[in-house]
Amino acid sequence: MTAHNFKDLKVWQMSIELTKEVYDLTSIFPTDEKWGLTSQIRRCAVSIPSNIAEGSGRNSNQDFSRFLGIALGSSYELETQLILAEKLNLISTTDLDNMSNQLMSIQKIIFSLQRKFGN
Repeated sequence: MTAHNFKDLKVWQMSIELTKEVYDLTSIFPTDEKWGLTSQIRRCAVSIPSNIAEGSGRNSNQDFSRFLGIALGSSYELETQLILAEKLNLISTTDLDNMSNQLMSIQKIIFSLQRKFGN
């Protein structure tokens, strides 16, 4: 296995930026959502770059691929929660579209990396 420096991975950099944007966006959520949707959305967002980083430090490409899969799952969970937030009028359709586009790009890269390192 070749060591994967997570800081050099474009997908990690993109997911860090997305996580920052998620924190900014959810900072305006109502306080009664602090322990509900706000917390859940933030945990999902943080999970994406965290699992990419953790997987990069594992001993095999298959382990790395497994953690990429966890990151991918978190990205879909985040997307679902953002859709819900938009339906609850907590975020705008424009914000949802922006985040969804970023997530789609991240998902494509993760999927591609998984195929590369999965075998």
